[in-house]
Amino acid sequence: MSYPLRRTALAALLLGVSSVAMQAEMMAPTAPPDAPKFDAQVEPVYVNRSDIAEFKALPAYSEPAWVKAFVDAGKLPPVAERLPKEPMVYKTANMPDGNGVYGDVMRHVIGGRPEGWNFWAGQNYGWGGIDIGLVECLTRTGPLFEVNAADLQPMPNLAKSWEWAEDGKSLTVHLIEGAKWSDGDPFDAEDIDFYWNDVVMDPEVTPLMGASQETYGAGTTLEIIDAYTFKMSFTTPFPEAVLYAMAYGNFCPGPAHVLKPQHPKYGGASYAAFRDAFPADMMNFPVMGGWVVVEHRPDDIVVTRRNPYYWKVDESGQQLPYLDELQYRLSTWGDRDVQAVAGTGDFSNLEQPENFVESLKKAADPASPARLAFGPRSIGYQLFFNLSANGWGEPDARAQAVRELNRNLDFRKAISYAVDRQRIGDSLVKGPFTALYAGGLLTSTSYYDAASTVFYPFSQDSAKEALKAAGLEDTDGNGVVNLPGGADLNVTLLVNTDYATDKNIAEGVVAMMADVGVKVTLNNLAGKDFDNAREGGKHDWYIRRNDQEFVSVVQGISRLAPTGPATATWHYANAAGELDLLPFEQQLIDNITAFNSTQDATLRADAMKEYQKTFTENVNAVGLTAYPGALIINKRFANIPLGAPIFMYNWAEDNIIRERIYVPADKQIGAELRPGELAGKLGESTIKAE
Repeated sequence: MSYPLRRTALAALLLGVSSVAMQAEMMAPTAPPDAPKFDAQVEPVYVNRSDIAEFKALPAYSEPAWVKAFVDAGKLPPVAERLPKEPMVYKTANMPDGNGVYGDVMRHVIGGRPEGWNFWAGQNYGWGGIDIGLVECLTRTGPLFEVNAADLQPMPNLAKSWEWAEDGKSLTVHLIEGAKWSDGDPFDAEDIDFYWNDVVMDPEVTPLMGASQETYGAGTTLEIIDAYTFKMSFTTPFPEAVLYAMAYGNFCPGPAHVLKPQHPKYGGASYAAFRDAFPADMMNFPVMGGWVVVEHRPDDIVVTRRNPYYWKVDESGQQLPYLDELQYRLSTWGDRDVQAVAGTGDFSNLEQPENFVESLKKAADPASPARLAFGPRSIGYQLFFNLSANGWGEPDARAQAVRELNRNLDFRKAISYAVDRQRIGDSLVKGPFTALYAGGLLTSTSYYDAASTVFYPFSQDSAKEALKAAGLEDTDGNGVVNLPGGADLNVTLLVNTDYATDKNIAEGVVAMMADVGVKVTLNNLAGKDFDNAREGGKHDWYIRRNDQEFVSVVQGISRLAPTGPATATWHYANAAGELDLLPFEQQLIDNITAFNSTQDATLRADAMKEYQKTFTENVNAVGLTAYPGALIINKRFANIPLGAPIFMYNWAEDNIIRERIYVPADKQIGAELRPGELAGKLGESTIKAE
């Protein structure tokens, strides 16, 4: 029994009551309240995956006239030779406005800054859709928001097909044949081999999205069969979550012909040198995406131009993308919304609720250049406790004491009771946007079950009783509860200052904790510093905007619990690889294992019901608020699918399928910064046809 629990038992005896009686005064948990009705949401048109695209050869292919000039000048092979044997073909019937025309630019505004181009060694590209335009993965999930539930499975992408062994313990994957990197080098199993063995399986390398052995299951192996085939073998049958783990951003292979020489295993100087080998000012890094970086002016702009080797076409044989250029103005995330509404930017994921009302007002003006559409409530914030008491992050005595408290259920209940979720939501935006969120799975996933969700409602009295049950009282009368030994309890809360919403929520939590006697000090960090502190265990609590696992379940499911030494960012193993799991955490892992071990839809749903009950009943995290996002896009763009969420299986830049978006000729604005130019050799300038 820990010291706080011994102290609680002693206090109960001195008062002549049992600890059970003490807790009887706490408000009983309830079912989560219904979310307010929200009429502004747009529903998608549901189709099967085969209605969106297929792989096949076409009789002939075409490209923009200005790119054809490179062929005529002998600087590019003919388009048919640059395409795969069977390119991916987007079907006209699934395009809202049909086959498009070439030209024009999409002007993004982002708050991030490119760190470098080595995605595979952990460098970020500045977010805001840059990475989604550059890297392609084996499967694709963004467009799944419009896929019928009966056909829900990742879409083929660089992996054009796959089949399971009869016992489900191996998966044979077939790559697209004849596709090329943007520099013309063949894409093949060499790229897969390097990614698996020298990135995922190398403990010294951590790719940007954190793919590791655990992402694909302990004991999983990969064998190269031939230039376009590989086989993965598993310890459990039919781990279908692997197909989702092959999507963004976990199985997005890099160009082995460029990366390999820099890796220490193949003669590179060091792992640090490998990570930094492709700095943000190095242009023309080879990609499989639709556009290539050709210009980067720090704190100003990133410019990407069409990839002449892109491996997708429309049904008329036009090589994609339709848009010749994407721009990313380097500003702030808040400015992204402002510019998109004003028409000086073309696209925004409106995810900061502080901007909702004003954006809606401006978009409602018939003269507005932008249209705005809300999706499901797929954005949620949670407060996570550091549950590792085994030395992860090398905590000092104060931090270790907080971690011991974090592992106490009464303490976690106290924090949940102390959070006024309605007040948090209202502080962000008034109206029917935000919903009270118990934590765990969001209502946007079909696996959410309200009856399995345990909600500890706002009650300061209950919070104080729960703190007493955890052995915490204000013994010196200064308004802050004391740790055993008399010191004030002081918790550090890690928050990402890149986003105004995160800061606003965190400040609200600090005030609410003070009301019940818990002192919370903010640790405000931005960008990579926030990531490093969170992933390095340098926190007591942290606030996090949910990633895909809580939004869709099937995407990133291994991160729903500490299934491995470094999967759940609230509980990592220590330097010796030891995980000190609480009993309920093992139950969560067992629920995930049950989900992954069957293809029976009912059993999978039951496993997630058990997961949600265990997660919320034990307050694995405190749900703070949930709300929808809105897609803001300039009205001149065509082929924007209905009901595209800003975040579900992936971000909206992937959901809307940018490579098939176009601007009618009479609406093009002539705003390209590098017209008539294509990517040159790595590290060199662009090239022109003349």
